[in-house]
Amino acid sequence: MTRGILIAGDESSLFSAVAAEAVTRVDSFTIAMIPNRFHMSDGGLKTEIPERAIPLSWNPARSISARTLVFAAENRMEHIHDAILICSPPAIYKNAETLVPEEIEILVNDHIKGWFLLIRELVHYFRRVGTGSLSLVEDGITKHRDKNYQVDILGQAATASFRAFGQGILASSQNEPFNVMGFTGSEKEAKEKIAAWLFKIIDQNTKKDSGRWHKYSRFF
Repeated sequence: MTRGILIAGDESSLFSAVAAEAVTRVDSFTIAMIPNRFHMSDGGLKTEIPERAIPLSWNPARSISARTLVFAAENRMEHIHDAILICSPPAIYKNAETLVPEEIEILVNDHIKGWFLLIRELVHYFRRVGTGSLSLVEDGITKHRDKNYQVDILGQAATASFRAFGQGILASSQNEPFNVMGFTGSEKEAKEKIAAWLFKIIDQNTKKDSGRWHKYSRFF
């Protein structure tokens, strides 16, 4: 059976790097991206997808879509061995009084609610099959203010929510039949190095690495 890898997350350079690293390990794998639906973000489209990647549909705001995504990934690969979730939300520099309801809804639905629903489905899946690894990856980029001294309220809120939820999942994972790991990248290192480090730990597949956050080190 070929190793099945599902990579899901925000459009970002880190997503591209993780997908490129997956190419060195398997012939094909599945991906699902959260599109950047903000009109005034600082990044634009930065994600490059390898030809071997199999794109799957995902509407983060809908619970049925999370369930369908996991089912589709299993169907395309026969088995999900590793699920890698990458939180790298777009930075939106605004003051609180200039936020509009649409932006708040996008933040909550795509970048907070979506993770809760997908992680829930993946935990159900891995419990059912009794093996595998669930990796929660925080990009590690900190963008506090732009040149006009406006704060990245939305991106920081999404990252904080992802980490808090992930911490709870890690703390309750001791008796799970699968590995749950958290990863924090580095602002200073190239995304390719972070992706290689991430896969090195996942490939080890040891219980001692499960249940805790791993912070990137250039000496891995």
